[in-house]
Amino acid sequence: MQGMKRSIWFWLCFIIAVILAIYFTSRIIMTFSGMGNMSKLHKTIITADVGNKDMTALSAAASLPKNTNFYSINLTDLNNNIMTVPGVRDSSVRRLPNGNLIIRVSFHRFVAAWTDGENYFPLSDDGTIANTPSDERPTSAILFRGPVPNDINEITNAANDMLTDIDYIEWIENRRWNIHTHGGITIKLPEQNFASAIARLITINKNHNIFGRDITVIDMRDPARILVK
Repeated sequence: MQGMKRSIWFWLCFIIAVILAIYFTSRIIMTFSGMGNMSKLHKTIITADVGNKDMTALSAAASLPKNTNFYSINLTDLNNNIMTVPGVRDSSVRRLPNGNLIIRVSFHRFVAAWTDGENYFPLSDDGTIANTPSDERPTSAILFRGPVPNDINEITNAANDMLTDIDYIEWIENRRWNIHTHGGITIKLPEQNFASAIARLITINKNHNIFGRDITVIDMRDPARILVK
């Protein structure tokens, strides 16, 4: 009798296991073949690392047709499409089990402008030039020409205090900066402590109006003295 009970329980559990296996196998097949609600994309959620950002271009880049098969979405292609949106520094796309896509985006922080001599482009703090040209020079941003290094935060912050006097800034021999003023003066900054040199120059100009004088070069590369030509 005891052996018969064990046999009944065995076959009962076996049948239940087979039924569950068939059920879940059919659900998996339906999901990946695009049949049933579970296989459809439910929602695309986009988050960015900046507030009050216009997400129109991002939404367009991440747009997918209605009733898209969730598991047929190529995440690499979608991510590459998002990376083409101007201003995007980095992005990632993640597929969640609930049928939602999570897209996380970080943007370049544009702190200045760059010019090729004809057009003006937003310039980020890591030296990235955005491919969004304008033929109008920005009036509230430091302007750079030529190559730029990977970090322009220090020079931008220091030079902002003399923004109205600066025509443009250029990176010389991959090691130091020159500032060109609207009055035609070239200011040669030292490789080290250039922010302090700029602060010193601002004080000198405030006291002696050096930018208004008939000079062409202010050489500050020697920390012991300033050469003027």
